[in-house]
Amino acid sequence: MRVPRNTRYDAVVIGAGLIGLATAWSAERRGLSVLVVERADGPGAGASGVAAGMLAPVTEADFGEEAGVALGLAGRERWPAFAARLEELTGRPTGFRESGALVVAADRDDVEELRRLHELQVSLGLDSEWLTPSACRRLEPWLSPRIAGGMLAAGEAQADPRATTFALAEAVGEVSYGFDVETIENDGRRVTGVRGPAGAIECERVVVAAGAWSGTLGKVPVRPVKGQILELHGRGGEPLDRIVRSPRCYLVGRGDGRVVLGGTMEERGYDTTVTAGGVHRLLEHAWEVMPETDELELRRAVAGLRPGTPDNRPIVGAGDLAGLFWATGHWRNGVLLAPLTGDAVADLLVDGRLPAELAGLGADRFDRAGVGA
Repeated sequence: MRVPRNTRYDAVVIGAGLIGLATAWSAERRGLSVLVVERADGPGAGASGVAAGMLAPVTEADFGEEAGVALGLAGRERWPAFAARLEELTGRPTGFRESGALVVAADRDDVEELRRLHELQVSLGLDSEWLTPSACRRLEPWLSPRIAGGMLAAGEAQADPRATTFALAEAVGEVSYGFDVETIENDGRRVTGVRGPAGAIECERVVVAAGAWSGTLGKVPVRPVKGQILELHGRGGEPLDRIVRSPRCYLVGRGDGRVVLGGTMEERGYDTTVTAGGVHRLLEHAWEVMPETDELELRRAVAGLRPGTPDNRPIVGAGDLAGLFWATGHWRNGVLLAPLTGDAVADLLVDGRLPAELAGLGADRFDRAGVGA
């Protein structure tokens, strides 16, 4: 464990994933002394280290989740400036690319479902264009001849979450790895610090950004949802220019020959085992839309835990103790929302205000709705 230089800070952020590190970086720029504590031995050990990095609020829009569209668009808007500033400061890449996204029907059975989604997107005023099968294949020649159509969201983008996490860890002033917070200490009215096996650290504010583990530190309904992901490599060049999605999987080309394949969602508690069945299903679904997947080199297979909430929206806001703040539960959109959440929580730490996009997303909304932690 890297021992903290001080014993008292303006704020302690629990979690060295994208949300926690983005919050700390933003808070430091506002003049606060901040310590990030992380239970693992390095940054991005949770969902940030295994995410695909799709910045895709349009193609993520779905029935029943319309309330999250404006938030996703606001998060997407922050990314160009965020990536440019971080890369300039650290000299490290973020993998940010204005790639666009193509959602395809693997066969005619998928067309009806995607047509309904396209109509929803258009009704919400989103930039989404329906394409014929031949138009889809002109954009992405590796697509299967069986593709039955698709929708193009030209404004979608992507980033490399692992690269961005390491850049943020360098930008942040102080991170203590191997510090497993057991309790958030308080005097009955406000927080006074955090305590772990290595001892106590005093602070005036605590931000819980511990992803799927946030519920172990307080009364918030955050649960782990397992996702398996594969990293493939195209030895013959870059196989994809855009994010390619189907109703069953997604493929994200990194621009350097790497292709990230994912899409599983499993309620398995804190299990992060990579399973043969999960790998098989991902490869099978990818083959439906891009048969050349069979020829790609399999380099890495990992599983991570998304922090899910009952309404699939994040929990961002003040807690039930003065000085306690939540920045968690970002579900599939932690990468997309990291710059927005980081700035918003930093503003909350300094002057107690959240931007309109994040208003009403505190943990107390579940109490009002009768949802327990």
